[in-house]
Amino acid sequence: MTELEVHQQPIRYIKGVGAVREKLLNRLEIETVEDLLLFFPRRYEDRRGLTPLADVKPDTTVSLLVRVVALEKRQTSRKGFMIIQALLTDGHDFIRAVWFNRKGLERLLTPGKEVALYGAVEWRYGQLQITSPEFEIIEEGEHPDSIGHIVPVYPLTAGLQQRWFRNVVRFCLENYKITSDPLPTSICLKYEFPTFFEAVREMHYPQGRKSWKKARDRLAFQELFVLQTGMALRRGKRSHFAEKAPILPVDGPLRKKFLDEVFPYALTEAQKRVSFEISSDLEQSIPMHRLLQGDVGSGKTAIAVLALIQAVEAGFQGAFMAPTEILAQQHYYRLKSLFKHLGISVVLLVGSLKNSVRDDTLHKIESGEAQVVVGTHALFSDPVLFLKLGLAVIDEQHRFGVLQKNALRSKGSNEGMVPHVLVMTATPIPRTLTLSVYGDLSVSTIDEMPPGRTEIHTRWLKKKEERRLWTFIRERCSEKERVYWVCPLIEESEALSVTSVTERYEYLQELFSELRVGLLHGQLPAKEKENVMNHFAAGKLDILVSTTVIEVGVDVPEATVMIIEDADRFGLSQLHQLRGRVGRGKKQGYCVLLSNPSTKEAVERLKVMCATTDGFKIAEADLKLRGPGEVCGIRQHGITDFRVADLLKDRSLLELARKDASDLIEKDSRLEKEPELLNYVLRTVGRNLDLVGIA
Repeated sequence: MTELEVHQQPIRYIKGVGAVREKLLNRLEIETVEDLLLFFPRRYEDRRGLTPLADVKPDTTVSLLVRVVALEKRQTSRKGFMIIQALLTDGHDFIRAVWFNRKGLERLLTPGKEVALYGAVEWRYGQLQITSPEFEIIEEGEHPDSIGHIVPVYPLTAGLQQRWFRNVVRFCLENYKITSDPLPTSICLKYEFPTFFEAVREMHYPQGRKSWKKARDRLAFQELFVLQTGMALRRGKRSHFAEKAPILPVDGPLRKKFLDEVFPYALTEAQKRVSFEISSDLEQSIPMHRLLQGDVGSGKTAIAVLALIQAVEAGFQGAFMAPTEILAQQHYYRLKSLFKHLGISVVLLVGSLKNSVRDDTLHKIESGEAQVVVGTHALFSDPVLFLKLGLAVIDEQHRFGVLQKNALRSKGSNEGMVPHVLVMTATPIPRTLTLSVYGDLSVSTIDEMPPGRTEIHTRWLKKKEERRLWTFIRERCSEKERVYWVCPLIEESEALSVTSVTERYEYLQELFSELRVGLLHGQLPAKEKENVMNHFAAGKLDILVSTTVIEVGVDVPEATVMIIEDADRFGLSQLHQLRGRVGRGKKQGYCVLLSNPSTKEAVERLKVMCATTDGFKIAEADLKLRGPGEVCGIRQHGITDFRVADLLKDRSLLELARKDASDLIEKDSRLEKEPELLNYVLRTVGRNLDLVGIA
């Protein structure tokens, strides 16, 4: 049977499945024979050696081949609780087996039956006992399936038994052989990989450690290679399928004026390098798709400004998209103050604008009067038409979906052209994730902080120690410095002992009656949020009690203290982003993690935060603590749900897979010589990578 038939064959038609078990299998995302064959064991039990009863010892796990001597079933005083005891022998010695509430067992384990058992032995009531063992009745002439070899153990859901599942897997392996192989023959020979089907069979029933390792590496490499090939195809699709972007020359006078007269700092060497990479891309007709990453405060916005100037000087518009209205407003005011010296017009487009203002803004965008547009998801909406969109800057990549980003790119359709795209993130991404999640983007990294930035002092306090902060807060505010106090929830919760932002605001207002305390959270009207932030930035508030709406991008140089309440409720990335809101001026910054963590993982996060302020080290620690599936919200992409590959353990395989995929597409850009690989890529990752039409 071909692979196509295997991946199309519904699991419900397999012998022994039926409607009830089909629903249980569906919970495990097993719908076809292929899904079943690629559902691999969680672990293995080595049952190759049979233990004679004479050698059985307590507190060991053994495989036995015995015969039933006698069976007893008795009801206990507990209603409905039943015990079944069997006396077993290997012809020389005896052992007792016990099962609980196994109805119908007495009809199976009749005296004289030969039985294979696997389970844990203990010393009970003066004799050896094997409790609730897995068993298999051996008919005459049969070889036991559950002992005598390495046995797979699967991560099943309630209602499915290991032995039944193994039988179904064995049946499918014997009757639905995968005949095609997505890996090119040259790669299989290069790495001495087994075939696809051989590797799958070895994963279920390994012959030994060495052969299992080879099979596992082959399947992990295949997953990574298929993803990298898909990303290479997507890059090729952009450059070969008539997608063109405007050429934006870099040699205009406004760029020089900005650097010489407007921008108050000299660019760092890292900023110069990254700016050159971006400006070089913008001078090409191939659409730029570049990820700009850098730690909090590394100067990414300045680089984005230079790119926007390059677009405007070439006669095109630029869009700057932020994930929240507060951030969009902050970026708007900052860009407006910078661009007024250059004669560049900037408008703000967010959902809370009054209709009259919104209509006027839409007209300016469509007519080209607005040269730079700052906004949120409102930029995606249908009424928004750009005259000539040449560059889209997206702040905080992981907060936007693929469809949203594609919608913004479609706004640039101008004489068949699409805009260049620059994605910015202040959440540094470990190299393995950069290759796997953002493998279709060119990556620029600002790995140097501007001179004069002091390292933020970070300390973890138990909640009972919070009184130690009162004097410290008053001292800082007396020096005209400002304080953030961040809470994770808005409403009071009886289920969680977490301080709500409203409760904390009222408490601090009373405690610091001589200071000005403000409140900011996501449920406030947009105008009120804007007013609160403006008052804090202008020094009309000393303390701002807030939720994580101030997590990214908010820039108040006078803010030097960040207190994060219930810090164990936040992820490492969030904690690092919040800490990055302070210490942005010349004064020393402080971060206090107020927390009584209840889990080992939470304790580790707090320790990491106290140990380093390096965003890249924090990202690596986050990857180790949470795993690739959660970092940066990548599960939303649907492209890193690997069955075998592990981005932490398989870094070397990922590097090989990326290089091999790139080399292959360079020689055969549409995989015309590798139809099996092309079909497999389109079928498994094509939709998520937007490869429709590639064939």
